[in-house]
Amino acid sequence: MGELASQKHVQFIVSVEKKKDSFESVVMEHIRMNGAYWGLTALDLLGKLHVVDVGEVVSWVLQCRHDSGGFGGNIGHDPHVLYTLSAVQVLALFDKLDVLDIEKVASYVAGLQNEDGSFSGDMWGEIDTRFSYIAISCLSLLHRLDKINVEKAVNYILSCKNHDGGFGCTPGAESHAGQIFCCVGALAITGSLHHIDKDLLGWWLCERQDNKTGGLNGRPEKLPDVCYSWWALSSLIMIDRVHWINKDKLIKFILDCQDIENGGISDRPDDAVDVYHTYFGVAGLSLLEYPGLKAMDPAYALPVDVVNRIILGR
Repeated sequence: MGELASQKHVQFIVSVEKKKDSFESVVMEHIRMNGAYWGLTALDLLGKLHVVDVGEVVSWVLQCRHDSGGFGGNIGHDPHVLYTLSAVQVLALFDKLDVLDIEKVASYVAGLQNEDGSFSGDMWGEIDTRFSYIAISCLSLLHRLDKINVEKAVNYILSCKNHDGGFGCTPGAESHAGQIFCCVGALAITGSLHHIDKDLLGWWLCERQDNKTGGLNGRPEKLPDVCYSWWALSSLIMIDRVHWINKDKLIKFILDCQDIENGGISDRPDDAVDVYHTYFGVAGLSLLEYPGLKAMDPAYALPVDVVNRIILGR
């Protein structure tokens, strides 16, 4: 088994930010706030967050702020709850939540809750359990969960639970590891994990491990992908069933997806690397207690020390 090329990954993440005219940068322009969260959190897990200019990052984040209280994916882009959470997470990494008008941000997020307890992503009304998690995580980080009807939010998430133990994006939708993370994470934050059949869901999640490669996939009959080393693994940890998978084989799969010459991690071995998979690869290794990485909180998707500082005040 190889080793994590930490310094190469740091160099790769920093270089991505500097290549603003590259094809990859242009096609990701509208989700740059997410990219900032992925890259900066990976740097923090690697113990290298200090290599970036805090003032520059905070200034850019605030330029993406709207009068509504929400944040866009980049300067001049429309606000959405997804980018709002990423903005809060980025500021949380730097202990800069005090630059926010917290009441305004919280009101924007809370205003997206619908009568049935679900959440819309923005003013256009798309509903998805992703947005339920995002709203709950964001408001919890801001200590403003009291601004929404938590009971209705939990009940809506439970209405998206399937016969196989998993969760979909809306009631009756197919179970998917990404949606399962969102639903389990939201239930964990709200103290509602007792509603989950942990053995049934744990079975579905551990079945995502490919016997040959050790990697995890997101749905039956799909190829393994490094990002599910976060989506599926974090859920297994939250429901205390992570011992049902082969951790060593998963670690090997993630390490095999590295570009050890130029840095970065891809979805599968020998594919092109990107910041998204680099982050989720490093985050997955953190959950697997790989040496040299900071510990990751499986519910908030932030380093444990950041969560402890914000939620527990220590």
